[in-house]
Amino acid sequence: MARKKKALILTQPVSKSIKAIKVRLDQRTIITLSDLKKLAFWKERYPKAEVIG
Repeated sequence: MARKKKALILTQPVSKSIKAIKVRLDQRTIITLSDLKKLAFWKERYPKAEVIG
């Protein structure tokens, strides 16, 4: 019998003192940033990146 693979979800615990910023890079990929200054780095690689929360 074949075994099912479990989905691997990579998340980091977010501390309450740091406000998390969610960014959608493409249709399937969402990342969490701790600082808006880092958004410029991701905008170079993914021009369609948008802040969603």
